[in-house]
Amino acid sequence: MGDDELAELRRRRMAQMQQQQSADQQQMQEEIERQKQAEAQIHMILMQILEPEARERLNTIKLTKPDFARAIEQQLVLLAQSGRLKEKITDDQLRALLQQLQPAKREFNIRRKG
Repeated sequence: MGDDELAELRRRRMAQMQQQQSADQQQMQEEIERQKQAEAQIHMILMQILEPEARERLNTIKLTKPDFARAIEQQLVLLAQSGRLKEKITDDQLRALLQQLQPAKREFNIRRKG
């Protein structure tokens, strides 16, 4: 194998790698765009079904417990899409829902023997 053949193989391989990298970047951009659209849809639905105080409470929860808030959002969207919500959810209703969905906390009593 001559130097010219080796150089040609390297050039082809480099072009192939660049093409693959370009395709991977495009796929990643499309995925990010899909996620943004999904988040925008969820946000619009939540704007329609939550009172301002309830929305504010959910945003506060999102800052401290993002996974829990995401689960709540999904539950609310499912309720709205299934037609089970007849009116906007108030802050009190959201708090009651959060109490039901929040995992039970264990209480520990520590007793010292004197």
